[in-house]
Amino acid sequence: MTEPGPAQAADERRGAGEPATAREPRAAARRAGLIVTLVLGGLTALPPLSMDMYLPALPEVTDALHSPAATIQLTLTACLMGMALGQLVVGPMSDKWGRRRPLLAGMVLYVLATAVCAFAPSAALLIAFRLVQGLAGAAGIVIARAVVRDLYDGVAMARFFSTLMLISGVAPVVAPLIGGQILRLTDWRGVFVVLTAVGVVLTAVVWKWLDETLPPADRHAGGLGQALRTMRGLLADRVFTGYMLAGGFAFAALFAYIAASPFVVQDIYGASPQTFSLLFGVNSVGLVLVGQINGKLLVGRVSMDKVLAVGLAVTALAAGALVVMASGAFGKAGLAPVAAGLFVLMSAMGLTMPNTNAQALMRSAGAAGSASALLGTSTFLLGAVASPLVGIAGEHTAVPMAVVQLCCALAAVACFVGLCRPWRRAQEGAQEGA
Repeated sequence: MTEPGPAQAADERRGAGEPATAREPRAAARRAGLIVTLVLGGLTALPPLSMDMYLPALPEVTDALHSPAATIQLTLTACLMGMALGQLVVGPMSDKWGRRRPLLAGMVLYVLATAVCAFAPSAALLIAFRLVQGLAGAAGIVIARAVVRDLYDGVAMARFFSTLMLISGVAPVVAPLIGGQILRLTDWRGVFVVLTAVGVVLTAVVWKWLDETLPPADRHAGGLGQALRTMRGLLADRVFTGYMLAGGFAFAALFAYIAASPFVVQDIYGASPQTFSLLFGVNSVGLVLVGQINGKLLVGRVSMDKVLAVGLAVTALAAGALVVMASGAFGKAGLAPVAAGLFVLMSAMGLTMPNTNAQALMRSAGAAGSASALLGTSTFLLGAVASPLVGIAGEHTAVPMAVVQLCCALAAVACFVGLCRPWRRAQEGAQEGA
């Protein structure tokens, strides 16, 4: 049985006596069903769109701005850092002022920053405004998770996260394909023009269709000090921190692939931007399909901890296989086996990401915005650290990518086993049931 999180007791005290007027926004949002799912799916799709549509253009940006690959990879790192830091601000803001206002402000800033990226004349300016783009885009990430926590709990929340993965998973499937086609018609700047248009459309959709889900009675009146105390209380919960770090390190393994794969597939194996986009799309399909197996077949029938353990184990095994292939321990590996290893690693994320998010958020009722901010910040900070490491030995070897992936996967396993201790909590639940 799951122990109550630091903010859960207060939320439970409100539960039975919560006025009907305070419950109305949640009930209305649930009834909206499909609309809410599509809007939240769009918000969670924005980060992979911002990252993956740009990936096929990385070698071209390197040439156009006369900068080394390691410098251009910092445009990914800057965006991730912005998304990480922005969530620390937007999450508590959404707990204090509701979900809609911070979200709309962030979306407007995202559109402006992306438009500037389209005309950046230098790598330094592109990196700077990718940072701003990430800071603004953080609003969609953190508030989407907080809205899910406002509306759902337990198994229903885990299933909804898997549904979001289906929708947001379409983004990494189509984004590189769109990016590759854009490069046929124009240069890398056209990618940011398209992203600007996507931001405008999504902002309009949020304005029109996403209602407020946090009633005024449930908002926090405190300022920065209260937000910091709430976050400190969440981090003091060992199990919450374990799920947070396990999910963060797993994402870092995934982002090592995202940052390195354009150079690995195109420069080392000689594939075209279109071939790279196709392989990336196939891997994203694997993630989506496994995420749906998790949500439709496993959640509610198998313990989320058991499913998460399998996902982390598969990730570590796939990363280990990639290290062997990249190092040439048994001879030079071709593109096909390396692509297969990356497919398995990325697909395993369909078991890890929904379940780490759901398990952590179930321990944070009453502080969903702050908890979502911590989850997102740790995830993107770890991903930002992993990004430049994959190019540390140059553009002509895949060994750094594979080693970073393996280290991150093993760290995720260590956090899950050492901090979450699922077997101990399962034993405690069995003893209470007896």
